[in-house]
Amino acid sequence: MQEFIARFAANASKSRQATSRKKELEKLTINDFKPSLRKYPYIDFKFEREIGNDILIVEGLTKEGYFKDVSFSVQKGEKIGIVSDKSTTLTMLYDILTGKEEPDAGTVMWGKTITTSYFPQNNNEYFQNCDLNLVEWLSQFSNDHYEEYLRGWLGRMLFSGEEALKKAKVLSGGEKVRCMLAKMMLEGSNFLIFDEPTNHLDLESITALNNGLSAYRGCMLLTSHDQELMNTVADRIIEINETKVYDRKVSYDEYLDEIQ
Repeated sequence: MQEFIARFAANASKSRQATSRKKELEKLTINDFKPSLRKYPYIDFKFEREIGNDILIVEGLTKEGYFKDVSFSVQKGEKIGIVSDKSTTLTMLYDILTGKEEPDAGTVMWGKTITTSYFPQNNNEYFQNCDLNLVEWLSQFSNDHYEEYLRGWLGRMLFSGEEALKKAKVLSGGEKVRCMLAKMMLEGSNFLIFDEPTNHLDLESITALNNGLSAYRGCMLLTSHDQELMNTVADRIIEINETKVYDRKVSYDEYLDEIQ
């Protein structure tokens, strides 16, 4: 509990939870200690295809109203934190990289061995008006449609028993995020893209995600307001506003020190 409080007390969206736990901690005595009932999802991203030498090359990428003449390349094993003054800038960048949007100019060249999984900031298209239960929902993204196999992936994300038969359209924000993470783990991609993955997660799930992304051995582009996640996962920071203004192999904390 002390670790949770130390990490999340300064996080605006989580400070209320941290304050509540601080009050709870202050009231505890040794006799109050019981085995924890908190449940952590199991997040572990593995990729099936080995990564070749060519990963991703972006040259002169331009989208009117968002950015212009952005260029960068990704090397094997890099986990890059992407930051901007406007979240819409990065969402548009990720949508272009994943083929959801077209650029006004410039090119995106993916290596032939690269397989991608994308966590969008807005996941409504995956759940809105969807009458499938969670087993059926996850089956859409799997080559194996055996129910017990799919239940195994859902169980990792705390959807066990009857929980796995909930309708996708009635899920809470945090439940939707856990479903998206199950989908991404199931896909087994060697290049992950995350656009604000922690927004609806509780503290336990954020910790599990942090551990999973830190252990991942593929390539990654990551945007998050969670400073601890950015600092422990990213090994290179790129800042993009109207154009690329920063690109260095540093931690997120080192980046913050340099721009102050």
